Amino acid sequence: MIKFGIIGFGYMGHKHELKIAQTEGMELVGICDIDESRMDDASTPGVIKYTSADKLLENEDIDTVLIVVENHKHREMVEKAAKAGKNIICEKPVALSVKEYDEMIEVCEKYGVGFTIHHQRRYDKDYRTMKTIYDQNTLGNVYTIQSMLYGVNGNMHDWHVYKKYGGGMLYDWGVHLIDQILWMVPSKVESVYAQVRNVINFEVDDYFKIDIKFQNNIRAEIELGTYFLGDKENWFEHHWFIGGDKGSAYSDGFFPKGKIVKTTRLLTNVPGETTMTFAGPTRSFGQIDKDILITEELPIANNEQIEFFENYRDAREGKTEFIIKNSEIRRVMQVLEAVWESSEKNEVIKFEGGL
Repeated sequence: MIKFGIIGFGYMGHKHELKIAQTEGMELVGICDIDESRMDDASTPGVIKYTSADKLLENEDIDTVLIVVENHKHREMVEKAAKAGKNIICEKPVALSVKEYDEMIEVCEKYGVGFTIHHQRRYDKDYRTMKTIYDQNTLGNVYTIQSMLYGVNGNMHDWHVYKKYGGGMLYDWGVHLIDQILWMVPSKVESVYAQVRNVINFEVDDYFKIDIKFQNNIRAEIELGTYFLGDKENWFEHHWFIGGDKGSAYSDGFFPKGKIVKTTRLLTNVPGETTMTFAGPTRSFGQIDKDILITEELPIANNEQIEFFENYRDAREGKTEFIIKNSEIRRVMQVLEAVWESSEKNEVIKFEGGL
């Protein structure tokens, strides 16, 4: 039985409480928040409530802690938990820099405790659906992957509006979207180019566009905007597009709706001959025959985010490997730093030899 303590009992702390209750082999022993009222609706019978993280860490029944505090406090809390001999699951973004992350790894190794990061969006249905299409080579040689997430309300809440606390969308959603792309494409990163902006927020970013070039010649684009308006169905959700030389695939929504699109035949090149269409002298963008396009259903994935906790339990018992590897998360942090640098300098950041 893995016995948990949760440090930070806001929205995600409550989510973790439910996931622990739903996962066989896990038990929640204690929760902690400096705002005692946040713990009033805890649903775990007999859970011990703390207003001091140090006191929770003194509880010898707790062997694993979930760190769910503000982003700028992750480094401090990881060190405290490691010194207390607790295994650690830390919320993302694990750190605000690669250096900070390396320090966390070092302290956990020093005190011999386990350390992993809660990147549960590797189990999102839309992501796993598109990853299956990529993994099965359904579209042939892929040349472009686009991941787009749009919102309407623009402004953020609570500590997320402050830069000093690690607020903003790049740390909030950006780490997830980068992690998904890096885990999908088994190739080294050659370069990163990015724009990061605060469109309607004063301090923190609410828009970014990231271009990642891989050594296998795939280009991945990640775009997020919290004030990115449209009236299409499922506009304010996650969108995917993957293009290959044997077809394309698109998906709209976290519960994906989309198609795989292929052609029955290609037009032959006709050098030296002009074809007039409604779009002008072009064949590529002219009217197509009705039977030239065919569609296939998306292979909808059945994954659930609770699988993160099931994998954590099984890996602790030696039945499998941890799906989230520290080397992978360090790579995410390296790309994240390159995004900030590229945006500040308005330059392409190259990784000699690949990342």
